Amino acid sequence: MPGPITEHANLVLHDHPVIADKLTRLRDKDTGVTTFRRLLNEITGLMLYELTRSFAVEEVEVSTPLETTSGHRLSAPVTLVPILRAGVGMTDGILSIMPDARVGHIGVYRDEETREPVEYYCKLPDDVANGPVLLVDPMLATGGSASHAASILRDRGCNDLQMVCLVAAPEGVERMARDHEDLIVHTAALDRELDDHAYIRPGLGDAGDRIFGTL
Repeated sequence: MPGPITEHANLVLHDHPVIADKLTRLRDKDTGVTTFRRLLNEITGLMLYELTRSFAVEEVEVSTPLETTSGHRLSAPVTLVPILRAGVGMTDGILSIMPDARVGHIGVYRDEETREPVEYYCKLPDDVANGPVLLVDPMLATGGSASHAASILRDRGCNDLQMVCLVAAPEGVERMARDHEDLIVHTAALDRELDDHAYIRPGLGDAGDRIFGTL
């Protein structure tokens, strides 16, 4: 079962053996683009089951071939918000399970000199705050871009907000806790540290380049 990390109350680690196996193959520098994309979406889909456990449902009637009975459906629309560009690589894993989810986009890149986030695009449903929102990005490094994106969503009234990432660095998790203390970050791995270039170690390289074959 996934659970919070003692030193990071805002972090939930999804350390299922199947996820760990797939993540190990993702880290391998010899894993090609096609396999990398597939494994990334498989991990995202596996994480989705647990991180959506708190989603609200409503009771509905449904007619089976034999009789009318009661069931449950999600009571509010779900919105995915990948941070461009790498976050897009995780959306298929969620949409394969929740095909009715809406998809917004936030474009943020890190200035390599200042290491501060720069916003260049934002397109969200007008009623994005009317249901759960999942902020999606494979890597949580410094936390600058993720925190900036979360602030955009908070400004739109998104209170039911969680983040989904593949690999996180302690520095990014701590940044999110400082800036958004009630936002839970879900990850498949908490890695050791950031290096002098703000790359996650041991990490898996540039997730965007590996997803889109732009190495």
